[in-house]
Amino acid sequence: MYATTAEIERLRPPGRYAFLPWLFMLSGDVHALVRGDTPLPWLGGLGVAAFVALYTTAVFAGLDGRRRHTRVPQAALAGLAVVTYALAIGYAKDWLLCFPLLSLATGIVLRGRRLGPFILLFAGSAGVISGLRGGSSDTLTVAYGTVLSGLVTAAILSLFETVAQLRATRQELARTAVEKERLRFSRDLHDLLGHTMSVVVVKAEAVRRLAPHDLEAALGQAADIEAVGRQALTEIREAVTGYRDGSLATELERAASLLDASGVEAAVHRSGPPLPPQTEALLGWVVREGVTNVVRHSGARRCAIGIRGGTDRVRLEITDDGRGVGSRTAGAHTTADPAGTAPATADPAITGPATARGNGTVGGTGLKGLAERLSAAGGALTAGPDGRRGFRLVAELPVDETVDELMVDESADGVRVGTEDQVQSTDEGARTA
Repeated sequence: MYATTAEIERLRPPGRYAFLPWLFMLSGDVHALVRGDTPLPWLGGLGVAAFVALYTTAVFAGLDGRRRHTRVPQAALAGLAVVTYALAIGYAKDWLLCFPLLSLATGIVLRGRRLGPFILLFAGSAGVISGLRGGSSDTLTVAYGTVLSGLVTAAILSLFETVAQLRATRQELARTAVEKERLRFSRDLHDLLGHTMSVVVVKAEAVRRLAPHDLEAALGQAADIEAVGRQALTEIREAVTGYRDGSLATELERAASLLDASGVEAAVHRSGPPLPPQTEALLGWVVREGVTNVVRHSGARRCAIGIRGGTDRVRLEITDDGRGVGSRTAGAHTTADPAGTAPATADPAITGPATARGNGTVGGTGLKGLAERLSAAGGALTAGPDGRRGFRLVAELPVDETVDELMVDESADGVRVGTEDQVQSTDEGARTA
């Protein structure tokens, strides 16, 4: 009947006292010393005492994780080898059993690649001494016992070490998984609620502005608020369960609607082959966060969203003509890439007050979260002034090389999404922000 993984993990490695009973293998030699059957018994007694002391020191230190790699167990093992050879050569016969004990202690102290040569040396020595002093009948037995005791001991201890390392690794992976889930939920919650609240505020302002003059239009904006709220509830549930994947087409439609309701003229163009679902989901997050920042911070009158896909990479660019960071930090550039090497200076007006820094990462909860998402997928996020007036957000991602070279032509409310030659603006035109 085989043991389960849980049963194996519940096993504990042998303690340091577990190897002391093996010293009873020398009981016959000690009895011979006491009876006086051994020449120079006092010298043999000193040898046995030294052997027991050195064996105990080597075993205890070898099983102590803090002392195992110090000189103490190695010095004790060297002394034990000297005493073993002295007793075996001087007295032979039953004293040859010191070699299996020496091999056992060696397996405890060394265990690694260095163990093999020493085991072979001790086994060969035991066989030679046994053949010369004790008779050829004991040669193979002593040599085999020497090899077996060292290798089995080292194998058992190494197995328990591996189990302990696997247990620690599994616990670390569990902690990492929890931290990743917390980070994912934090980013999703920020992206979802930040965008949704911006849409609700903009449309509520539109209701207040339109109600005195155009009740029907105001009711339409109120219906949009209800729809956005219901959609937000659905997305929050999906974020909690971890199954939310954004659709790029849906996010483009929402972006166009939000910009239009905010009085920002939107221009969206898209070219290139169809994208893998994961790539579309990541770009959808970028569109959501970028357009939300345009509405909340830029004061722009125009916003352009461009998506250019290729066989190996896709580029998303969001630009506006608002104040951005241009009026205060001209030339600032905020970049996040997998290597994390690009210089950066994030502006709180765009990235939020959380972090405005120049350490190579995109500041703020939203853009920082996007940068982490894209970096994990092998992409990069760049944010900064566009060199004139306004702000530019650029995201690049690798795509599957096997996708078909098909052009995408999708329609959104008030905005046309197509090839670069099919760029159209929203029907309403520019309104004041």
